[in-house]
Amino acid sequence: MKDSLKRKRRLWVLAWCAGCAAAASAMLWAAQRSAPVCRQSDLEATTFVSAQALAEEENGEKRVFLTFDDGPSTTTETVLDVLKEKGVPATFFVVAAENNRDHLPLIRRAVEEGHQIALHSCTHSYKTIYASSTAFWADIKELRQQISPYVDLETVHWLRFPGGSTNTVSRKYGGSSIMKSLVAQAGEKGYRYVDWNVCAEDAAGGHPSAEDVFRNVVKGAEGKTVCVVLMHDTKATRKTTAAALPDIIDWFKEQGYRFCRIDELDRQV
Repeated sequence: MKDSLKRKRRLWVLAWCAGCAAAASAMLWAAQRSAPVCRQSDLEATTFVSAQALAEEENGEKRVFLTFDDGPSTTTETVLDVLKEKGVPATFFVVAAENNRDHLPLIRRAVEEGHQIALHSCTHSYKTIYASSTAFWADIKELRQQISPYVDLETVHWLRFPGGSTNTVSRKYGGSSIMKSLVAQAGEKGYRYVDWNVCAEDAAGGHPSAEDVFRNVVKGAEGKTVCVVLMHDTKATRKTTAAALPDIIDWFKEQGYRFCRIDELDRQV
């Protein structure tokens, strides 16, 4: 599979570099249609840390932020192995639901190996966390408690709202003003949040393959100077995202990107 993936990767990159714009646009449209968690409308609504703004601030330096949501899981160890082998950092937006609990000690390893730990949700239950602002912050408080044995909480002040900050998900459970309230409260509590502008679509329906995940990332990164890449380190992505990750990293290296943690943005925003 690895040799096949590399062959397909080389062929696809050649096609991409040759400028097959029409085909790429069609594939991108189809991918967005089949992956509502990464709809283009959601990405355009991202307002806090936009890739365009960051690119302007950095005078065109090419940077990539690899981010992983919904772990840790059995897949996280494989992801950490790849990151260590490739010598690049990442940011993990962690969850502490029941199926994550046995894997929370991997957070300690991630920290020791130079990665950033950030907050996502304790339960990741949209219905629960977006019922009210009080419910959301109670969930975050519980998450912090669950991860406290494995990371210095003084270093944890970034978060990613489940479903993103665009309110396309949260409004279904907490009304049209829920996200506006949460964003304001996040700032008051000393938190900073980030969405994404490149989506691997590895949590979408349709069971994407490792090749699909690689193509989705490359297509999403096309034309961007700064890429905040959304991936998932869940049990379900071990044979997809984890398998594609070495080639994803190699592609960004070949394109001249510098790999960064999200907290590098502390110096900018």
